[in-house]
Amino acid sequence: MKEKLTVTIRSFSYKKGIPEDKSGNGGGFVFDCRGILNPGRIQEYKTITGRDKSVIEYLEAQTKIADFLSAAFAMVDISIEDYLARGFSHLEINFGCTGGQHRSVYSADAMAKHISEKFPEVEVVVQHVEQERKGWINEPY
Repeated sequence: MKEKLTVTIRSFSYKKGIPEDKSGNGGGFVFDCRGILNPGRIQEYKTITGRDKSVIEYLEAQTKIADFLSAAFAMVDISIEDYLARGFSHLEINFGCTGGQHRSVYSADAMAKHISEKFPEVEVVVQHVEQERKGWINEPY
């Protein structure tokens, strides 16, 4: 019997470093969100995250986050299809930005939603490294 594929998706801060892959597989995808305009530079967004409505609206209307994520989805889909066919058990996907608060959080949640909808047989685990450390985010996407 094949082991179920688990995809771990993280948001993180580049200031703190890329999260360690504890699955034993040696890593996976690391997407750099710093090329997307940073809502964290705008005063009204400084104390909220990529899960807050106003940040989401900003990212979707004022940045190229949709294009960025479309490209990321396409690359990840290829790997998931292959991992499922080959019986692999784990894949890591990390999204980093400056503080791990806005762009990476939004992107990690979007990837989790995409995978859950497209590959219902895959177990998706989401971790927001900086936000969990601060106690800001602890509920699932």
